[in-house]
Amino acid sequence: MGTLVRALLAGILVLTVPAAQAADYDDAAALQGVEEGKGVFLVDIGDPAKLGLYLNLIPGTYRSLEEQGVEPDFVLTFIGPSVKFLTREDPDSLEALEHAEALEKVREGIDKLRSLDNVRLEVCNVALEVTGTDADRLLSGLEVVGDGFVSVIGYQEQGYHLVPVY
Repeated sequence: MGTLVRALLAGILVLTVPAAQAADYDDAAALQGVEEGKGVFLVDIGDPAKLGLYLNLIPGTYRSLEEQGVEPDFVLTFIGPSVKFLTREDPDSLEALEHAEALEKVREGIDKLRSLDNVRLEVCNVALEVTGTDADRLLSGLEVVGDGFVSVIGYQEQGYHLVPVY
């Protein structure tokens, strides 16, 4: 599927999701008796367009919980190839030239997430090393952790529920 087609589909989905959420649907059965929504999102996406799409959808999940009377508490832990797309722009890189629009959506999603209370954004140092990504070039608001798997295990032990994002 071409980059333009993926971008158009992502745009259509992003535009239609708020309309669908405004419908008369809720999550009352799942949220019965729930006061806090603790989720640890394990993000492992090697496609910048898909990563940008999800990063722009997760704030909607946050707002949906709030609207249904549940306090969101999210941790996003980035592992694998997704870490390559979380850096400040290097206009000379092949990645930036090839995926400029998708990388802008990633940055927009990170900005939206950073603006929310109770959202922590982590980047796995092991993934940074494996992909050769320089931690000094990470977007602001991202915290490097030793090992993303260890982080996810720890958060699950603290009562966070795993939300795999692949």
